Amino acid sequence: MDMYQKITKGFLIVFILISGQVNSEGLFEDASKRGINETCALYLSQIEETFDLNGLNVTFAHPENPSLFPSLHISSQKYNNGTSTFSATLSPDKDYCYLSTMHITSVNNQSCSEISQIKIEADPDLNVENYAEGSYSIITPSDSSYQIILTSFGEKGCTINETRMMWPGR
Repeated sequence: MDMYQKITKGFLIVFILISGQVNSEGLFEDASKRGINETCALYLSQIEETFDLNGLNVTFAHPENPSLFPSLHISSQKYNNGTSTFSATLSPDKDYCYLSTMHITSVNNQSCSEISQIKIEADPDLNVENYAEGSYSIITPSDSSYQIILTSFGEKGCTINETRMMWPGR
């Protein structure tokens, strides 16, 4: 591990210990206890159920006014063939809540081209663009509601990064 990685890792650990709360509760329960905006907490509950998030959770919220400021919620899970990290930033605006999510999954037993093919078979309207001789693929649905970036590692490894932004009610 080079010096930059050590410093970055150390900074991240200190930041988590000072600013966040790590627990095994669900993201919704933790967010509610921390006092984030009620609408945002409701959205977080729906997201947690949709993505079946039940790993190690970290929540960052403003220490004095958590219902007024954006909050960050992270859930990390380990599987027998890889790992998954989900992140949601919730930004309250009175009775509304804006969301940005990122779901990153790394698998070590399936290539990106196999994953891309499965996704296209499930939804033929997806647009797939390949870069760097297939090392990267960007998958976008026709409504552009999200994007998936596939990054190859090794012959049978792929990192899947799904990102979306939502502005419910506006």
